[in-house]
Amino acid sequence: MARIASESLIERLVAWGVDTVFGLPGDGINGIMEGLRRHRDRVRFVLVHHEEAAAFMATGYAKATGRIGVCLATSGPGGIHLLNGLYDAKLDHVPVLAITGMQETSVLGTGYQQEVHLDKLFADVAEYNMMVTNPAQLPSLVDLAVRTAYARRGVSHLTLPNDIQVAEAGADPYKSVAPVRAPQTAPVYLQSPGLPRQEDVEWAAEVLNRAERPAMLVGQGALHAREEVLAVAEALEAPVVKTLPGKAVVPDDSPYTTGGLGLLGTRPSEELMDEADVLFMVGTNFPYSKFLPEVRDTRVVQFEADPTRAGARIATDVPVVCDAKEGLRALLPLLGRRDGNGHLAKYQKMMAKWRSDMEALENPDRHPIAPQYVMSIIDELAAEDAIMTCDSGTIATWAARHWTIRGGREFYLSGTLATMAPGLPYAVAMQHAFPGRQVIAYVGDGGFSMLMAEFLTAVQHRLPIKVVINNNNSLGQILWEQMVLGYPEHGVRYAQPEADFSAWARSCGGFGAKVTKSEDVAHAIGQALSHDGPALVDVDVNPNEPPMPGKVSYDQAKSFAQAFLKGQPHKAAIATTLFKDRIQKLSD
Repeated sequence: MARIASESLIERLVAWGVDTVFGLPGDGINGIMEGLRRHRDRVRFVLVHHEEAAAFMATGYAKATGRIGVCLATSGPGGIHLLNGLYDAKLDHVPVLAITGMQETSVLGTGYQQEVHLDKLFADVAEYNMMVTNPAQLPSLVDLAVRTAYARRGVSHLTLPNDIQVAEAGADPYKSVAPVRAPQTAPVYLQSPGLPRQEDVEWAAEVLNRAERPAMLVGQGALHAREEVLAVAEALEAPVVKTLPGKAVVPDDSPYTTGGLGLLGTRPSEELMDEADVLFMVGTNFPYSKFLPEVRDTRVVQFEADPTRAGARIATDVPVVCDAKEGLRALLPLLGRRDGNGHLAKYQKMMAKWRSDMEALENPDRHPIAPQYVMSIIDELAAEDAIMTCDSGTIATWAARHWTIRGGREFYLSGTLATMAPGLPYAVAMQHAFPGRQVIAYVGDGGFSMLMAEFLTAVQHRLPIKVVINNNNSLGQILWEQMVLGYPEHGVRYAQPEADFSAWARSCGGFGAKVTKSEDVAHAIGQALSHDGPALVDVDVNPNEPPMPGKVSYDQAKSFAQAFLKGQPHKAAIATTLFKDRIQKLSD
């Protein structure tokens, strides 16, 4: 049996350590599917139900493992479906390779069926983007694509015409008319040195040692540097603020952290940003500059791996290009020890009050069910090394504030794109990557319904993911955003009847439970977590529970009131919920 070009593609992926490809077949990639079939003992093809989910799975796989994620889609519409998940990888800076099909070279440009020039379509999302037009280009183009995805922490894309896929491997059907020869590359990536320049570290240490009210802001670029972050925080007596993608950098019960920042963050973190005289940013390109200090009042030190992102959000006095872990290790010996001026203690006291307020909202006696209570039960019952994936929306607020990072726990969501629906496919990919760990997808009804077929994928691949749906029968985040703009809500609540997603889970062959009363939450989630297979708990929560920012501004309160005055529906229920929240905090 002749060796085909698609085998050359798959064999090179294997040489790069790829063992999984997420995708959906189609007539535009039948040659590649044959290559996968011939090497099915070396690469597992995970058959999904939607190409968008395949891209999310590749992205989630890359986020959790640090290794390149690979997704596969057919030509035309199949490739188009990948884009949302690929933009998630692009904006959160993780290495992903997308492979797509293309019409045969003899008909390109003729308007053939499903002829979409995916190389042009992917031009914005991909760091490396190439259509293979000669079998001799493989495997070198695979090397360049994978190497670029790793080096630039982004997306690479290869599209292969049908006839190239099944051509003889290595064949070069064209006569060379120039002094060229196909490159002979190797599947090797050399990591860029992560050490900073000594003079830069000394400069950073000088500024940090002079700080009286230091603050650290750490992001996903520091996920591998927990010990170093805590050691620097101890030396500086600096409170540590965490971005949401960087939630797992340090434990949530650490005496150094003030939690998150922004609309989903904490009041102590916001007040710290207002008071800090030196801000030390490590491994983050935090996009919400409104929540960062005024540069006229605060000096900024930034440790950033990508020189193009240093100083991209706020004027940086000391930009240092380095890996977070390596940079902090180099910095530590240069930091003086402090005697303590009460700065850290002040924020520790504020965080104790904040944690008490959050715990007060985890009230099991509320009806409809408080979403904070649901999240607190997950937090209580989940394993110490559980991986949580989360969708965008109000669920991100509840997870940010009530999912506790401790031990080996991890947390993943669409950080910068903030797209709906990645939570479930992330969980599928991460359970595949870590079969021995508990993986929990905490999602809203809006996001789950978009890609709910992937629960069937989990059942079919025997992946024991656990899904908890925060079901408010609405697009909750948009509802509150409309009100904060001063507009009454419109077009954000679904009509009755509410969906019972547990029935879908059971029809797929998994565990499914529907919960409508607080007293049933703990039992249902406990059953799901102990179930030997995929499990789903659909919880009807209070649709009028607002995800209030940690610190409500005058403008936000004014706009909220204007929405009420202009005819906000459900205003009585919303007002009642706000009143109960306030009373609960005061009575705790």
